[in-house]
Formats: sequence, structure tokens, C-alpha cells
Amino acid sequence: MMKYTKIPNTDIKVSKICLGSMTWGNQNTEAEGHSQMDYAIDQGVNFIDTAELYPVPATAEMSGRTSKIIGTWLKKTGNRDKVVLASKIAGGGDYTAHIRTTGFSSNAIKEAIDLELERLQTDYIDLFQLHWPERDTNRFGVRNYKLDTKWEDNFKEVLHSLETEIKAGRIRNIGISNENSWGTMRYLEESKQHNLPRVATIQNAYSMLTRTFETDLAEVALRENVGLLAYSPMAFGVLSGKYIKGNASDEARLKLFPRFARYSSEQSTEAAKRYLKIAEDNNMTLAQMSLAFVNQQPFVTSTIIGATKLEQLKENIGSIGVTLSDEVLTQINEVHNVIPNPAT
Repeated sequence: MMKYTKIPNTDIKVSKICLGSMTWGNQNTEAEGHSQMDYAIDQGVNFIDTAELYPVPATAEMSGRTSKIIGTWLKKTGNRDKVVLASKIAGGGDYTAHIRTTGFSSNAIKEAIDLELERLQTDYIDLFQLHWPERDTNRFGVRNYKLDTKWEDNFKEVLHSLETEIKAGRIRNIGISNENSWGTMRYLEESKQHNLPRVATIQNAYSMLTRTFETDLAEVALRENVGLLAYSPMAFGVLSGKYIKGNASDEARLKLFPRFARYSSEQSTEAAKRYLKIAEDNNMTLAQMSLAFVNQQPFVTSTIIGATKLEQLKENIGSIGVTLSDEVLTQINEVHNVIPNPAT
């Protein structure tokens, strides 16, 4: 049975499992995306996450295609009132220059929302997120921090722009993504000092291979009541065990897009092998254990799952019924202590 919580500081009830969509329109057809949403809704999932950037890998040709698939499903089913919709404005950089080069300016935010509302065939978005910081900082596993001396502080201006959209009724709440502790606290500080909209959620990578959120952001999340929407809890499928066992299909994500190597290092593979043994010793699949581990964290509002096959989706959603014992958690932490954050 599905479990629910609320987006922090709101009355919006969301399922602890959030349906991710970034493969729809590339690895998945429109019909497959519709089937996934049909199944998820039947299982009690009411939370769907998308972005103007999707599907991934991002290209000018495909930009926004994922949200269009959600939009046609909403129109066909009339399920808008049953779904909490989350989307994102793309961060800056060469990777997103095909979308726009104006960062999080007020015009950029307005344009992003205009286009998403059109694609989604709705008149409001429940949670609108900044996909990654506008300033150049460590994200997506990058290390060795270097100060961005060209960026000018614009936290207050961004929040003012988002406030305008909230007052217009086009978005209901705001979130951040791929952000660090300093950026999160700066948004919270500006909100408090200037009575501006408050960040409700942060969407960052979190899995047994990437637990850096625990180092300082977990405390921020719990003390400031900012909920983590954990993405890549399966580490691009590495924590399904299919790559370790050698039974990944040719359509598997890391086979199609080998440049996404964050979770494919020697250390990540070794850690995944050890986690697989723990799962099998305790009569679970690695996927179930991996997702249950994320679901149980006190700072997690919802775990974002994605699947290219309906069978995978069924297993992933089913993880909500799995509770890891203290003994299993201890075994997981023992591996983590030996191979900490191999996919940082």
C-alpha cells in the first residue's frame, strides 16, 4: 500500500514514490509513458516529476517532449486533480543553450512556465524547481571546488520573479535542485528577510552509492524543513544488479549512453556487488533494498523512480512495502564505511 507525506510547509499530500519521466520521448514512446502513468496512479502514486529539459540526454530536437507526453495523458484521462505536478526551469550553460541563455532572469522564468503550461496542458504547476544553480559550482558529482568570480548574487531577484508567478496562480510552490548547503541557506535567508516564497524541496541525487547529502544537507533539510526529492536512487540502474550480472539489455541506459559514467567506476561496481550480496542474503532484490534504503531516510519527502519497462516500474513501486531491518542497515553502512560515496 502506498505511503504519503506532505510537501514541507504545505497541505499538498504526495506519495513517497514520485514517478520520474526523463526517458519519455526518447527511450520510451508516448504510449509507454501513458502506460506507466496509468499503472502508477492505480498503485497510489500521485506525484509526477518532469522538466523542460527532458528527455535526457538533452537535445534541441527533443526538448520538452516529455512534458508533452504528460500533457496528452492529462487531457486523455482528466486526471489533473489526482496528480501533483513538478517541473523545472533548466539551469544555464552550454548544455542548455538550445533552450535559452538568459539564466533565471524574470523573463526566462516566465517563458519557462509559459511553455511548460502549454506542454502539460494545464494552468498551474504544483512545484516549480530550479534545475541547477545559475552560478558555476560543484554539481553532478563534480569535486575540487573553484569559486565562480563572474556570477553576481541574484537570489532575491529570482525569488521575486517566482513570487510573481505564485501570485498569478501559475505555480503553487518552489524548489531547488542539484544545490548545495550554501545555496539552500541563501534562498532560505532571503525568503525570511524579505518575506518571499520559501523553498519547499530540494531535488538532489541520493542513493547507496551517493550519500553526500548526509554530510551537511541532511541537517539543513531536517532543521529547516526542506524535503529531499531523491533522484537516481537506483544509480542509473547500477543498483538493480543487471550490469553486475551481465543481463542488462542493449536498451539499458548505460549501454545507450555510456558517457553517463558517474555510477560506473571501479569503486561503484565493487560497492554494488557488496550491496547485491546483502540483498540476496536477506531475500530481497537489490532494487528493492536500494529503494527501501532511500524511502526510509527521515529527510526524504519522496523518492523519484524511473523505468523504461513496466516490469521495472512494478518492482520499483513495490519497494514501498519493504522495510529494512536494523541488521540490514548496519550491513549497508559497513560497506559504505569501506567504500564511501564512490559515485560522488
